[in-house]
Amino acid sequence: MKTILVLGDSLSDGFMLKRSEAYPALLSKKLRAASLNFEVINASAAGGTTAGGLERLPAHLKHKIDIFILELGINDAFRGLPVDQIQNNLQQIIDKVKARSPNMRVVIAGMQLPNYSADDYISAFGKMFADLATKNDAALVPYLLQGVAGDPSLNLPDGIHPNAAGQKILAENVWRVLQPIARELSSGSSRAPNAFG
Repeated sequence: MKTILVLGDSLSDGFMLKRSEAYPALLSKKLRAASLNFEVINASAAGGTTAGGLERLPAHLKHKIDIFILELGINDAFRGLPVDQIQNNLQQIIDKVKARSPNMRVVIAGMQLPNYSADDYISAFGKMFADLATKNDAALVPYLLQGVAGDPSLNLPDGIHPNAAGQKILAENVWRVLQPIARELSSGSSRAPNAFG
């Protein structure tokens, strides 16, 4: 069985929800439904930062990782960390996973700051994820909260964290990018005799 590791913050952890309602668990269901044999390990933590992700990462590198979904950075931005520092931390995380699993595929979950004012920091933060994806030949989810951000019916009362319905849309946003990669990896040597590509 191949492994997908999700390293994220409260958005991936399913803040105030059951873990089974968070998008990594929903991706697991989608993979099963598509007869793709992947285990999804959710190594996310509410309040997670890029520095915290770097600290938490080694414990999850004992096993080979086939697909790595990286969803960190927004908490750093809320704290006003310089964008180049956030990017540097994310790059270190990718480098460490690649060192352990050189052939793994990376999926970067892009984030955007609420557009209070389109200042340089906000645009630089949004662009950083695309830059990381290009540099690391990674797949990019352009904006994880696409279709969810700003919609009260899809978020918890705090207006920031998706509710269970919102998490389903996050799962769709990631699935669009993840599915072709998962299919490609599955069509390798592990193809079941009765599987039709």
